[in-house]
Amino acid sequence: MSPKFPIPIAAYVNANARLDVDGMLAPFAADAVLIDNGAVLRGAAEIRSLLEEAVVGAKAIFTPDTVRHEDGQVVVEGPGHGDFKGSPIRFTYRFTLVGDAIKALEITA
Repeated sequence: MSPKFPIPIAAYVNANARLDVDGMLAPFAADAVLIDNGAVLRGAAEIRSLLEEAVVGAKAIFTPDTVRHEDGQVVVEGPGHGDFKGSPIRFTYRFTLVGDAIKALEITA
């Protein structure tokens, strides 16, 4: 049985499985911040660039297997696989949600 995610996270994960950039970007707030292994991206244009290059370009699909709530964030963990060095790698995604939007996402491996 797969974990139950809040709606914006489920939308992101489902779109990632299809490598759908627009679908992955849709649940983010307009002023969202994404931190990917220390690199800080702000707003839709910068986040889109990362998704196009590092996710779709590498066919990187995140398949989360755990979810927990911690310090006001939703922490999702699982393997990511694709055309990148070390695949598969276990990732931790820390989502900060505001309403039905992703306000911040921090990704670490």
